[in-house]
Amino acid sequence: MSTSSPEAVKKLLENVQTDLRSLSMECKKKFPPVKEAAESGIVKIKTIAARNTDVLAGLKENSSEVVQPFLMGCGTKEPKITQLCLAAIQRLMSHEVVSEAAAGNIINMLWQLMENGLEELKLLQTVLVLLTTNTVVHDEVLSKAIVLCFRLHFTKDNITNNTAAATVRQVVTVVFERMVAEDERFKGIVEQPPPVQGNTNRRSVSTLRPSAKDAYMLFQDLCQLVNADAPYWLVGMTEMTRTFGLELLESVLNDFPEVFLQHQEFSFLLKERVCPLVIKLFSPNIKFRQGSNSAASPAPVEKPYFPICMRLLRVVSVLIKHFYSLLVTECEIFLSLLVKFLDGEKPQWLRAVAAESVHRLCVQPHLLRSFCQSYDMKQHSTKVFRDIVNALGSFIQSLFIVHNAGNAAAVGAPAAGSGSGAPGSAQGAPGTGGASGTLTTQAALEYRGIWIPLMTVSVQGSAKATYLEMLDKVEPPSIPEGYAMSVAFSALLDLVRGITAMIEKELALEEAAAAEFREAHPNEEWNPQPGAHLVWEEMVSACWCGLLAALSLLLDASTDEAATENILKAELTMASLCGRLGLVTPRDAFITAICKASLPPHYALTVLSSSAANLSSKAYSIQGQSVQIISPSSDSHQQVVAVGQPLTAQPQGTVVLTAKNIQCMRTLLNLAHCHGAVLGTSWQLVLATLQHLVWILGLKPAVGGALKPGRAVEGPSTVLTTAVMTDLPVISNILSRLFESSQYLDDVSLHHLINALCSLSLEAMEMAYGNNKEPSLFAVAKLLETGLVNMDRIEILWRPLTGHLLEQVCQHPNSRMREWGAEALTALIKAGLAYKHDPPLAQNQRLQLLLLNPLRELSNVLHADIRQKQLECVLQILQSHGDGLGPGWPLVLGVIGAIRNDQGESLIRTAFQCLQLVVTDFLPTMPCTCLQIVVDVAGSFGLQNQELNISLTSIGLLWNISDYFFQRGEAITHELEREEELQQKQAQEKGETLNRPFHPAPPFDCLWLCLYAKLGELCVDSRPAVRKSGGQTLFSTIAAHGTLLQQPTWHIVVWKVLFQLLDCVRTSSTTADKEKIESGGGNILIHHSRDTAEKQWAETWVMTLAGVARIFNTRRYLLQKLGDFFEAWEVLLNHIQSAALSKNNEVSLAALKSFQEILQIVTPVKDSDKAADALAAMGVPAVLMDPLSASGPGRPLVHSDSLVERLTRYSGAEMQAPLPVEESALDDLVLWWSAWNTWYRIGTESTKPPSGPNEKFSFIPSQPFLTALIQIFPALYLHIKANFSMEDLKKLGVILHGAVSVPISSDASPFILPSFTEAVLTSLQEAVLTALDVLQKAICVGPENLQVMYPAIFQQLLLFVEFSCKPPQYGRMETKLVANAKYNQIQLFAPAEWVALNYVPFAERSLEVVVDLYQKTACHKAVISEKVLQNIIKTLRMPLGLKYACPSESTWKLAVSSLLKVLSIGLPVARQHSSSGKFDTMWPELANAFEDFLFTKSIPPDNLSIQEFQKNEAVDVEVVQLISTEILPFANFIPKDFVAQIMAMLNKGSIHSQAPSFTEAEIDVRMREEFSKVCFETLLQFSFSNKVSTPQEGYISRMALSVLLKRSQDVLRRYVEDERLSGRCPLPRQQVTEIIFVLKAISTLMDSLKKTQPENVDGNTWAQVIALYPTLVECITCSSSEVSSALKEALGPFKDFMQPPVSKVQNGES
Repeated sequence: MSTSSPEAVKKLLENVQTDLRSLSMECKKKFPPVKEAAESGIVKIKTIAARNTDVLAGLKENSSEVVQPFLMGCGTKEPKITQLCLAAIQRLMSHEVVSEAAAGNIINMLWQLMENGLEELKLLQTVLVLLTTNTVVHDEVLSKAIVLCFRLHFTKDNITNNTAAATVRQVVTVVFERMVAEDERFKGIVEQPPPVQGNTNRRSVSTLRPSAKDAYMLFQDLCQLVNADAPYWLVGMTEMTRTFGLELLESVLNDFPEVFLQHQEFSFLLKERVCPLVIKLFSPNIKFRQGSNSAASPAPVEKPYFPICMRLLRVVSVLIKHFYSLLVTECEIFLSLLVKFLDGEKPQWLRAVAAESVHRLCVQPHLLRSFCQSYDMKQHSTKVFRDIVNALGSFIQSLFIVHNAGNAAAVGAPAAGSGSGAPGSAQGAPGTGGASGTLTTQAALEYRGIWIPLMTVSVQGSAKATYLEMLDKVEPPSIPEGYAMSVAFSALLDLVRGITAMIEKELALEEAAAAEFREAHPNEEWNPQPGAHLVWEEMVSACWCGLLAALSLLLDASTDEAATENILKAELTMASLCGRLGLVTPRDAFITAICKASLPPHYALTVLSSSAANLSSKAYSIQGQSVQIISPSSDSHQQVVAVGQPLTAQPQGTVVLTAKNIQCMRTLLNLAHCHGAVLGTSWQLVLATLQHLVWILGLKPAVGGALKPGRAVEGPSTVLTTAVMTDLPVISNILSRLFESSQYLDDVSLHHLINALCSLSLEAMEMAYGNNKEPSLFAVAKLLETGLVNMDRIEILWRPLTGHLLEQVCQHPNSRMREWGAEALTALIKAGLAYKHDPPLAQNQRLQLLLLNPLRELSNVLHADIRQKQLECVLQILQSHGDGLGPGWPLVLGVIGAIRNDQGESLIRTAFQCLQLVVTDFLPTMPCTCLQIVVDVAGSFGLQNQELNISLTSIGLLWNISDYFFQRGEAITHELEREEELQQKQAQEKGETLNRPFHPAPPFDCLWLCLYAKLGELCVDSRPAVRKSGGQTLFSTIAAHGTLLQQPTWHIVVWKVLFQLLDCVRTSSTTADKEKIESGGGNILIHHSRDTAEKQWAETWVMTLAGVARIFNTRRYLLQKLGDFFEAWEVLLNHIQSAALSKNNEVSLAALKSFQEILQIVTPVKDSDKAADALAAMGVPAVLMDPLSASGPGRPLVHSDSLVERLTRYSGAEMQAPLPVEESALDDLVLWWSAWNTWYRIGTESTKPPSGPNEKFSFIPSQPFLTALIQIFPALYLHIKANFSMEDLKKLGVILHGAVSVPISSDASPFILPSFTEAVLTSLQEAVLTALDVLQKAICVGPENLQVMYPAIFQQLLLFVEFSCKPPQYGRMETKLVANAKYNQIQLFAPAEWVALNYVPFAERSLEVVVDLYQKTACHKAVISEKVLQNIIKTLRMPLGLKYACPSESTWKLAVSSLLKVLSIGLPVARQHSSSGKFDTMWPELANAFEDFLFTKSIPPDNLSIQEFQKNEAVDVEVVQLISTEILPFANFIPKDFVAQIMAMLNKGSIHSQAPSFTEAEIDVRMREEFSKVCFETLLQFSFSNKVSTPQEGYISRMALSVLLKRSQDVLRRYVEDERLSGRCPLPRQQVTEIIFVLKAISTLMDSLKKTQPENVDGNTWAQVIALYPTLVECITCSSSEVSSALKEALGPFKDFMQPPVSKVQNGES
């Protein structure tokens, strides 16, 4: 809440009144006047509040009266009252309601209290409130208030003293703040100063404004007081101390510098009063020498007094910092004094404080520059800047040299500290406690036995002093050991940091300005201001000697990593700055220092010693003392981090690297990396040092030339600690970056760098000659790195670089050296190709060949490791830039193809990888003339014998190449022809003939023929795998891409390539060795099917034959035009036949496969479909081929069910195709019949059974072979069906029958035979049926005259059906049956016997075919006249009769269902032709068949389940139903005796015939109850009929009826008989059922008779019906209720017969 808000005012009024009331109460008794004043005060306040709108202003006007009671209260000197009054006065002050007059009164009152020594703290508080809340107090009143505070500062009470001191400080600040505020108010207003009031004794004060005047008077009196003179303005001072005065002076100077700089009155005070004062006070320190203990002089100031001296230095620091520009001369004096104070003769504390002061200067680089400009650069002036730096240096040296005698013993351990009060212990010097005798890890410097701890004295860049801040100490403090050193060290570092940062910033600005100028005025020359450069150079020249001396010493002495880091950083920044300013000597001096520090002490490195000699010859004089640059001391206690070998030609001992060496090395790297551009001639120094360090550390070059930590070769010479191990990757990284930065060097510097590296490399090679010591690869690695980063200007350095590597390094006898030469060279070539040059390489062939040339040169090097590198490089070039090689291809292919068998696998393998890459990715990008080179190179890899896999893969590549030729045919042809024209021109010009293989075929065809020739060579290689692969590829290429060849070329292909190959292979196969090959190479097992050379050649034969056949198939249309096609065809068939009849299963089978293939040919439609047709032809034989590929052991045969559809599709296709020209059709026929003859020859030869029973070793063809043979027939038939005669059909039948009868060798049987439980056909059996199927389909769609073949087909099939009950014989060979059908159990047979097949499934399938075929052909003339139906029934009689005795149960079931199907079709046909007598012989056959089946002689097996039995019974029922639907209704078309036979059979069936062996439970099922019932129903059904259309029908009814009645009578009688005999026992269930059934039948019969016209019913029948009655009556006694109820129904209808019939009936009879 602000003090002027209404609430605050209200509260103020209340509070003041309350205060007055309290006052009045307190003073009631003792001080009546005060009481009265207080009460009138209350009234006064109320009046002011009532009258004034602005209450505060009213209060302020009357403040003297308002304050009066309180002042009177203070006058009582009663503590309680005084406190109350002071509080009230403070409240009024804080609300600013005190006027000037009132303030004067208050101050006077406070003065009285002060003099009486009352409420001193309250007084101070009140003064402070009064002066800080407003500005009403000034002039004398103000001075009185200040004096009051000073007086209180010097009382006896400590608390009061301190509070007063603080108050004084605050009041002084307030005075100056008022002045600053006043200046701010009057800024920009020029006005006459107001007339000065009051007494002034100084002339210049009149010009100042009021607040300024106060400040002036105050500052002037402070100077007076410090100088021990009387004050002018602060009247009433009684005592003062110099220290307090100096502090106040310093704070004013430090806090309000602008006051002194803006007002000349104040500047005058500085010059006239402050500086003389300081110089006067300094005098004891200047004169004092530590050694001369002069007698104590009467004046106490003669000896340096710490409090004053320290404060003086603080003042000096402030003066130099803020007022240097005003006080140039004075500052020169101060600075010289400071430098003097650092002398060794001065007291320790003085040196320390002086060092702190110098440090304060060192962090202000701009100040330092001013010194340099003002003093060092003036002719007759002191060289202040140089002196400061040198003083610091000699100070540091003196600390090492002139050390306290007392501390000399404390080597290696920090001295016991100077008591617990030492501020050093708080300043981060842990060792200064009482830890004597133990080594701590404290940062320290150590040199020649002197150990100085280092402390953290301040944050870098700020000078935080310790002793300059000790304002409370009177005695000089004891300085902890090392403090002065630490301060001087920080000062040095900050000095370097500041100067370099400042100069570099200005340089950067200048460079930016230059760049801008150049942009704006491109043609003009930029001229910078020379002044700045002069200053910079002067600064560096002034300080570098001193710095280098001090820093080198410190670096050598430093034992702390951080300190070392800082020193190195300083040296580094100095070196770089010198470089930038072009100061060569100092630059080299600093760099040499770093280099030396990086290497082990006394390391012999010539480059360094020479440059160091120049330096050390100069001794620098610092203040008259001669300071040598100290050489490193060898006994430093440094942590050893690495032990390694020096890089020399002669092996020497080891050298030691310390952590500091490594640190220096990193700095050196940093220098070279960041400041390489300014190194100039120092590169030699830097690189040589680095090479030696890298060697000692055992870094070895890795990819791209980067150095990585590697295992040292010579035993345990290199020992690295873990500390350095973690550093190494960083170092190697920086090393690499260093050379990366060479890209920013200009061409000249770059050449310097490369020459330096080459000479280093030559040195290293010299060393590596004649010994197998590990060479130093530093230079080679770095040459590589430099090359890599300067790709953009590679042409200027390519020749020197690659020349050096090729001629020197790659030929070097030392393998590591050589290997790295190659590594560097190949890396450069790769990078050169990868780089995005401008213009790009594709347009700059000269550059491309320049880059690739060294790669070819490498082929001349004989070392295998170099060749390996070369090939790896080729591989990588291909991977990354293969598509841009263009004219470089022949060169690259030449490198790849330069392989020999003696080269060893790995080289061949690498070369081959390159080739693979070329073929997979780069064929399109290379000139077409190189393609033939590619084919040759690939071929040579196929024929090399070092590595089989490569041979095989290279064949794959040839295929890929061919594929490429195919896809890019047009483009290649075009380009080759263009090229050919050019060459021919050139040849004509020279008068030579063009020499080219396969001339005169066109160039593109020649490319193909080269390819085929290469593959042909591979097809007869000695290694089977190569042959196989070569063959496959040859045929695939010809098949896939042959269309591209021109016709004459094909002639060459067929006769020169293919048949020649076939002949070679046939010869090799027949003459091949039959010896068993034990195993392949070492541990490879060979499968038994390939373990002789003969078997291996067999595989080749198979493949070659198949390949040629396929080509004939797919390319026949093309080949036919060649003119000698028929001869070729015959040659091919001859090859197929000889292969098919060879005694090798594999070859023979494959020959058939090829045969199959050439039969797939469809006469093509026209030329344009050639390619599509070729593909179709390649795709077609998939199904036919399968059995071959899958017929290995253990694989099931694929069933070619779809074969039939396929073939019909073909035949369909052929019929739709437009008919070809007659001539070609005739040609084709000749070819096909030639093929049929071959097939017949193969078939008869192979299925002929052996003649004698003892021909053990006769060759029996395998199942797959026979299958394939038979499978060929359909395809062949398609082509010859037009002329296929009955004769041919018989030939076919013989072969089919023969083939099916061939047994299987027992070792193959598990694979071919299904287990007996599965009814599956073997492939051979399927094929046989397929062949017949194809025939019958052809007959079906063929002309009429073909249909005479149907019966022959039925005959063949029925022959096969019989196999189900009696298998065929094969010659006189003994075969074992596979299984015993009764017990479904497989027998194990002795090996090497022959096993007959399970023919049941085959027979059953044949039967199904018969049924299907019959369904289609039942009405055909030939079928009817040849009595096919009768033959079918006759054949089926055998399985039907055997029934349960069949070998397989399924046989008779199938026989029944087939019979039913055949009859359902055949009977109507038979009825139709009943008059012709063609079917007469069939009926008795049929009746016998029914009889044999329904009442079979074979007994069902014991294990037949009830369900099975019921199923079988259902089959019997089906047969009866057939009779009832298909035979009896048509009785008039059927011979009578046949019908009688049937009726008798039904009768026999309807009477239960009980087998005695059944158990009670089974009886009702086993009785064939259902069957009986159906028989009975059938009889009943035909017993009468409502309408008789023919006498024939009536005759059936009568016959049926009499049979039925007779049967009913029998059943009833038997029942009555049994019932009587059984007594109490109930009759068996099925007998009861039967009687109920009969009773129901009788009642049904009665109903039917009633409904029928009487004339339809035979008299006989009536007699039989009535004869039933007595038997029925006899049944009444039965016990069964069911029978009774049925009986009741049966007896009911008899009532109609109770009367004799009417005469109508008689009429009917008459």
